[in-house]
Formats: sequence, C-alpha cells, structure tokens
Amino acid sequence: MKLYFSPGACSLAANIMLNETGLPHELVKVDLKEKKTADNQDYTTINPRGAVPALEIAPGVVLTQNVAVLTYIGQQSDNTEFHPVPDSLEFYRLLEALGFCEDVHSAIGALFAPNVPDATREKLMGLIGRRLAQVEAILDRGDNGYLLPVGFTQADALMAVILNWTTPLKIDISAYPKVSALRDKVFARPAAQKALKEEGLI
Repeated sequence: MKLYFSPGACSLAANIMLNETGLPHELVKVDLKEKKTADNQDYTTINPRGAVPALEIAPGVVLTQNVAVLTYIGQQSDNTEFHPVPDSLEFYRLLEALGFCEDVHSAIGALFAPNVPDATREKLMGLIGRRLAQVEAILDRGDNGYLLPVGFTQADALMAVILNWTTPLKIDISAYPKVSALRDKVFARPAAQKALKEEGLI
C-alpha cells in the first residue's frame, strides 16, 4: 500500500493506523498548496480532489476520504478492534464514530482557511465548543477513555489528530479534560510516535 500524506494533516490518522496494524506500506509526501508529490507528480492525477489521505491499495486503485481509508486499513488488520464483523452493530458503531470525527474535523479545520472574518471565526468557535462538549460527553459515558467500548480504534486516531490542531489554532481545550486526555493518550502510543517522526513533526 502507498499512503499519500501531508505532515500533520488528517492523513496522520491513516499513518498511525498503518503503524498500529503493521501492514507494509510506503509513504509519499504531498504539497497540498502546489498539488505535487515529493517526486513532482501532479497529485490531482491520484486524487482529483487534491486532498489527503489517499491510499493506493493496488496499482491504479486509490481510496480517498478518512472513513473509507481508515475502515479499509482496519479490515486488513488481524486486530478485531480495528475490523469488527461487517453488518454487526460494532461495525456500524465504528462508522458512526468516524462520521462524528468528520463533524469535529469540519468545525476545527475551517479555521485553517486564510483570512477568516471575525464574525465567521466567532460562529466557528461556538460550533467548536459544542463539538468538544459532545466529545467530552461521549468519553464521560464510557469507562476506558476512548470513543468506543472496545478500546482504541481508528476513530480515536482520527479524533486525536483533529484535536491536535487546537494547538496551532490556539483553541483552549482545558475545559474538556477527557478530550485532552484522549489526545495525549493516543499520541503517547508507539505507533503515533513513529508516525510523528516519519512526518517530521517531532
């Protein structure tokens, strides 16, 4: 497999999960501004949307979008926490959690847009606060500090990556202790530390 990534972007979650599963893979860095790969390929020929992640699972066969990429990686794993039986309740709960991560992603990620007007930023901060409160409530209902009862899954990797953006965006999450703890716990995992090093982030 070949993962197309941009350092610190949401593709970091796929990198973490490839390390968690031990699946053989290659990393290809993408310049999202120029839409070029590290070897100067036109990235839009790989993913016409020009976004990451993109996961080449066979020559010329590429998956995009976090939910699809992370679900696929899990399905190739021997770890049943990462690949619940299709059509089981646990499988749909994983998809549900990944979908919720994308809700948080769209709220926080919107602040990376250039020249966000003050009024728009204020509305986004309100939405982000509501999303973080929802994450805190989900974690509060559980007893393992993760989004799902089975323990660590792809959804936690994705949520932690999104939450990590609060630092450069200067979003204070101290009012959400379980949210902060989830982020820290995920990034303490050896697979996450390896991914951070691979992407030049530590």
